[in-house]
Amino acid sequence: MYKNKAVDGSNNICGQKVKRYRESLTNRPSQKAFSDMLQIEGLDVDKNAVQRIESGKRFVTDIELKIIAKVLHVSYEDLLDVEGE
Repeated sequence: MYKNKAVDGSNNICGQKVKRYRESLTNRPSQKAFSDMLQIEGLDVDKNAVQRIESGKRFVTDIELKIIAKVLHVSYEDLLDVEGE
């Protein structure tokens, strides 16, 4: 049967890495500041959406992942690689 959840039950596999990379940026933007950065790049998300992504409660589309990776200065693979696999 097809599963639409990560192994840990979350709705995405990139959320924890998004948070880690966001917090490692030199200016360490808040979730609100990060949502502003994403909006500048054309992704219409607010602070609540960022919080839900980072906590694994929100699905992330490929379009969103592309912009998130660009803003974080990382590759798609960096966000999708699951540690321990």
